[in-house]
Amino acid sequence: MSISTVFAIDAKVEQPNILWIVSEVNSPLLGAYGDSFATTPNIDKLAQQSIVYDNAFANSPVCAPTRFSIITGMHANAMGTSNMRSRNKIPAFVKAYTHYLRAAGYHVTNNDKTDYNYATVDIPDGTLLSYKEWQAIDSQLWDKGSYSDRQSGQPFFHVYNMFESHESRLHNPLKNRQHRPEDVTLPPYHPDTAEIRSDWALYYDRITRMDSLVGEKLAELDAAGELENTIVFYYSDHGGALARSKRFLYDTGTKIPFMVHAPKKYQHLLNHEMSSRTDQLIDIVDLAPTLLYLAGVDKPAHMHGENIFSIADNNRKQYNYLYRGRMDVRIDLVRALRHEKFKYIRNYMPHRPNGQHLGYLWKAASVRSWQQACQQNKCNETQQRFWQARPSEELYDTSVDPWEVNNLASDAAYSTVLTDMRKALQSKNRQYKDVGFIPEGELAKRTKNQTGYELVREDNFPIDLIIETAEIASLAKPENLALLTQRLSHQEPIVRYWAAMGCTILKEQAMPAKLMLLQKLRDNSADVQIVAAEALAYMGNEQQALEILMKQLTHPSAMVRIHAANALDAIGIKAKPVAKELKTMVAAMQSLKTQGKLPEENYLLSALSHTISKL
Repeated sequence: MSISTVFAIDAKVEQPNILWIVSEVNSPLLGAYGDSFATTPNIDKLAQQSIVYDNAFANSPVCAPTRFSIITGMHANAMGTSNMRSRNKIPAFVKAYTHYLRAAGYHVTNNDKTDYNYATVDIPDGTLLSYKEWQAIDSQLWDKGSYSDRQSGQPFFHVYNMFESHESRLHNPLKNRQHRPEDVTLPPYHPDTAEIRSDWALYYDRITRMDSLVGEKLAELDAAGELENTIVFYYSDHGGALARSKRFLYDTGTKIPFMVHAPKKYQHLLNHEMSSRTDQLIDIVDLAPTLLYLAGVDKPAHMHGENIFSIADNNRKQYNYLYRGRMDVRIDLVRALRHEKFKYIRNYMPHRPNGQHLGYLWKAASVRSWQQACQQNKCNETQQRFWQARPSEELYDTSVDPWEVNNLASDAAYSTVLTDMRKALQSKNRQYKDVGFIPEGELAKRTKNQTGYELVREDNFPIDLIIETAEIASLAKPENLALLTQRLSHQEPIVRYWAAMGCTILKEQAMPAKLMLLQKLRDNSADVQIVAAEALAYMGNEQQALEILMKQLTHPSAMVRIHAANALDAIGIKAKPVAKELKTMVAAMQSLKTQGKLPEENYLLSALSHTISKL
């Protein structure tokens, strides 16, 4: 990569130092963003001396896929890396931004967090590594030490990650509380329980502690004499920690604080004045190309993101592109677009509620309290919605409905907005040849000698037809059953998968397809067998369905096993005949875990344990 001519303007202007201060898991719940309940003096002061972005978004609402997009400048769903804790290979031409910065002479360091959700090194197929083992491998992308360890005169890029606002901090109460639970203003989707109020107040306390770390890092930079030589970014990796934030495509899970401060000698590189605000839409995928621009490095042609400082006001992006895949053990597929005013969400698995059980999420007392309150009929319609099947489409006017609880998708007054955003999302999914529409069992089977990115670009791979079938299936319209039944015989297994998914979503209304679904229990794709089995379980064929699902729980592919576990959990009490077998399987897995032989990223134990608890 060549050094850009931007620095040739003035030979005396050296490459800037760049510091990223990154908080984990927090929405813009800061004084600088108008939150009067927040206590964030250091970030507020930084904002007064920075460009503040009011429409900044993480493309994914969870850490690992987001960090993939940060380090590569690529959309995770286009690369097969949008599912949480996946380690798929990507093409060799995709490099981490650290590669380009080193070539430009930078000293690149990271104080702690890596977690990039892809195979940063080649490992033998089928090898399962723990989270800690992957962290150690990922750290090889970085120089050791901090910016103080660089050579004399060498520019630095340093990432300072703060864990203080992470979701896990809700599991550890503080002794000295600053924010009182009784003073919290609850979002309309949360019932008023003591546990929910306590967790919200605790979260604000954690944000205050995080803010103090920001102040310490800026003071350290000043003491080192580098404040006037360093462009400082502050942002969060994705949205907040309370349930219906992290992991979900609502603004609470994707909207982030984002601000940039540049000392005087580098302000010509930016397109806004210090102490200003902008409503410019930016994505976290834009970070890598923006970073390279500031370092004087040309943007690689393959990067999806854009340099946020080069986008003229009359040529700004119209939408942020957002995506949700499997979250830990729970399989899902959601895509969304965020306009400056409207949010459009498309649920491709609408039969699955937002409130699918996740072991880690359920560690928070607030989540358990919310579920219990609704089970006891103490929740209103808005609060109950989290635990119910979802609509295929959601549309919100965020300017008047910031909590996104008033779905306008069926409101005729917004039909034009809905149609336009639906078409725009369809176009985006096809433009990026969205690998996320491939079930992970099939993806693993078909990418032994190539990447998912390469698979969907094969001449004979019908990615557009796959996406179209998913769109039809997710509409849950009985009038589409004949077409879905026809596609159950398509030569492409992933088309058959989505056709069977459409039958699963329709449940008893798909009864005319029953004979064809029975045939799919012998399909050569395990993923097709599983989704056909779930559909048949709703049609009275529980015994045949359970035989298939139990068989697939022992499949060599971990992703097939997780798929089968999801189906067993979804059919609920219909799985009771296999409760004893499941308990035996869980006991064996628990023994392996006790012996330290169960990889940390193996979620099967958690999933099956929850299923057993319901039987």
